[in-house]
Amino acid sequence: MIRLTRRYRFSASHRLHTSALSESENQALYGKCNNPYGHGHNYILEVSVAGPIDEQSGLVARLETLDTLVQSRLIGTLDHRNLNYDVPVFQSKVPTTENLLEEARRVLSAEWASAFPNGRPLLAGMRLLETNRNSVELTTLS
Repeated sequence: MIRLTRRYRFSASHRLHTSALSESENQALYGKCNNPYGHGHNYILEVSVAGPIDEQSGLVARLETLDTLVQSRLIGTLDHRNLNYDVPVFQSKVPTTENLLEEARRVLSAEWASAFPNGRPLLAGMRLLETNRNSVELTTLS
């Protein structure tokens, strides 16, 4: 099985804050990321696929198909957005990098069979880089 990883970029702002905690608890938990005016990141999303090499094409996946899926279902809805206000799921969920990556997985998984009807490649994993020091990774073969 071969694993291929494609990289995508988007910029978005957010505020880490939950109504389940007091203002002081939010400040203690999220620190500078709890700024009432929010803050932004230039995110890098890595999407990995895995499968056998197609004998005819020599490819694991058609990059055009993967790009269309990721751009239309994720990047187009996240790029230059305020995650707290412009992305419905984050109006009730804290837009941490962990939650953002899990939502990206959910969205891609829901559309995967339509984009890749023959069941190949598999979505092998995803990694979201928030800063040079922070990234979140998840592994899945579905």
